[in-house]
Amino acid sequence: MDYVYILRCADDTLYTGYTKDLARRVQTHNEGKGAKYTRARRPVTLAYHEVCRDKSEALRREAAIKKLTRAEKLDLIGKGIIS
Repeated sequence: MDYVYILRCADDTLYTGYTKDLARRVQTHNEGKGAKYTRARRPVTLAYHEVCRDKSEALRREAAIKKLTRAEKLDLIGKGIIS
């Protein structure tokens, strides 16, 4: 399985990414070994995720989510899977 996810950072910003292992990826972000963006914004919490059929679908969905405004992302989080 592949996942697209949104993290809520300690400074209340949002980060969107893709992974095959959701729990490990969140842990990696919190260890400061994830994306450069999240290193200075720890801790992060998983706010939203979607299961995708394959990597291609997950990357397309990630790109689409990244184009959303903050308000649209918050709306998506509110309607989606909250962790």
